[in-house]
Amino acid sequence: MFHLTARRLVAATTAATLILTQLAVTGAGAAGSSTKFTLQRTHLVGTTRPIKQAPKITIQPGEFEIPEHEPNSKTRRHTSAAGTPSVSTTLVVAGQVSGFAGFDGLNHKDQRTAGTGIYTNTQFSLEPPDQALCVGNGQVLEGVNNAFRVYDTLGTPLTAPTAYSQFFHAKPEVIRSTPPVFGDFISDPRCYFDPDTQRWFQIELQITQNASTGAFEAPTNLFIAVSDSADATSTWTVYEIATTDDGSAGTPNRTGCPCFADQPLIGADANGVYISVGSYTLAAFDFTGAQLYAFSKSGIETGTKTSAVHIDAGPFTQAQFGAPAFDLQPATTPTGVYATGNGGTQYFLSSLDLTAGPSLGVRSSQLGLWRLTNTASLANATPSLTLALTVVNSELYTQPPNAVQKKGPLYLGNIVHNPEELINSNEDRLQQVVYANGKLWSAINTAVKQPNGAVVTGIGWFVVNPSTDTVSNQGYLSVAGQTVTFPSIGVTAAGKAVMAFTLVGPDFFPSAAYSVLDPSTGAGPVHIAAAGRFPDDGFSGYPKLNGGLPPVGRWGDYSAAVADASGNVWMGAEYIRDLLPPARTDFANWATFVYKVPTT
Repeated sequence: MFHLTARRLVAATTAATLILTQLAVTGAGAAGSSTKFTLQRTHLVGTTRPIKQAPKITIQPGEFEIPEHEPNSKTRRHTSAAGTPSVSTTLVVAGQVSGFAGFDGLNHKDQRTAGTGIYTNTQFSLEPPDQALCVGNGQVLEGVNNAFRVYDTLGTPLTAPTAYSQFFHAKPEVIRSTPPVFGDFISDPRCYFDPDTQRWFQIELQITQNASTGAFEAPTNLFIAVSDSADATSTWTVYEIATTDDGSAGTPNRTGCPCFADQPLIGADANGVYISVGSYTLAAFDFTGAQLYAFSKSGIETGTKTSAVHIDAGPFTQAQFGAPAFDLQPATTPTGVYATGNGGTQYFLSSLDLTAGPSLGVRSSQLGLWRLTNTASLANATPSLTLALTVVNSELYTQPPNAVQKKGPLYLGNIVHNPEELINSNEDRLQQVVYANGKLWSAINTAVKQPNGAVVTGIGWFVVNPSTDTVSNQGYLSVAGQTVTFPSIGVTAAGKAVMAFTLVGPDFFPSAAYSVLDPSTGAGPVHIAAAGRFPDDGFSGYPKLNGGLPPVGRWGDYSAAVADASGNVWMGAEYIRDLLPPARTDFANWATFVYKVPTT
């Protein structure tokens, strides 16, 4: 059982100096702004819940919340461009790397039926899972869109699936009365275990819904939970940050807002914890730019300094590329070996396919390397931070196509008379970033052209050297005739890397897979960690259930990978395990698999 505490918080005015650099040349003038904001206090008690049976096929009021209440793309929708990179293919091999182990994580039924007391039967049906994973102190914490669970490293559950709405003390998502009553929409979890301080972090977006209609409305917030010890099953302190950015609750008054903070991302260095978000308008889901929040690590962990710097990073690329910066992926570090130069440096990476201007079109061969320096000043009453962008040349990447999946038996499809849905590969948005052994590692979805002429979704991976502002190693991963998508790279302190992703195609049901990544020789053969058994068969891929949208099922959004102190890389990815209720719900059958690969 979780016992959560809350501390009284005090906000302080902070400031940041913003500098724009292009190819390491300082640009003219400031390129952003900083504001102060106030952290508010919430108090809650987390509880466990009994396992419930799957719902009946009758659609209940407020059953579905995707795609109506989340952008289908974190950037802007676009189609594959000419100039798709040509790549060689990698074999899928039988067996596992020595020492491999894994276990089933959360599934759609777990998240749909999580919650006790007033939260019973109030969870939305959500696709995709948006998987979070962090490891430390002999524990594994996995989150999906609106539920999480803690395990030991053998896969034994230490808690029941816990509803995030209950954990964060939000209003129940929907009370299925007649008429239904809508509460808080929450989504997009990330978690992080800090190896330096032995503390856990969980973050999640929140949007208020009109109680009668379920429509989005202000205010919006970002939830942050910080454990009070190294035990993820013990007490946590929860913070709530206003993100409406319309001048209310101390937020800046940005054009187009009220807004919400989509897909929060988390990273840390020796001095701070950093959360970046993509800001979208509530009215039309128009993207307004990346926002960055920088906290004193010790301050937020102890409650002694809970103010933060808020930086609008959108203007950085607006002048250069005609579109605002998006999805600054903050780096995490595997064993607390941080960049200490320039008063402490936190790194971020981002893709620069901003779908603007004839020079870029809908493809790019550049990455954004971001530095937030003088992070040690976060401990001061008035921090002085500098955010700088350097554009780094890279291999080509472009918008990925949707994926086909192996044909097989259906449950939901047999009811609504649709064939197997396609799998959504989203877009070429850079995935999580790891700073290890002096380098930054990341990967991306991209369209690739295989030797036989097929254009499918593959993976582009990068190793960036921030000392030289160059990509020191890079490459592609593609499987002949199949799709690999939604990669995450886990890297040990020694620079040993393993990449998790989904494998799907005409010959494979959606499966959790991995590849050992050597920067010198590239990606090794593909191993299947958990083989998919059936097609993806969820409501988001059926026009009769998803509001008439095209039959493309939501998938992934991201996988997860992280190294532990013993040299193992832990990974989590979505796959399809079950066909029929009660193992699945009537409306979705996604599952997740958590696994580790030793690198020593």
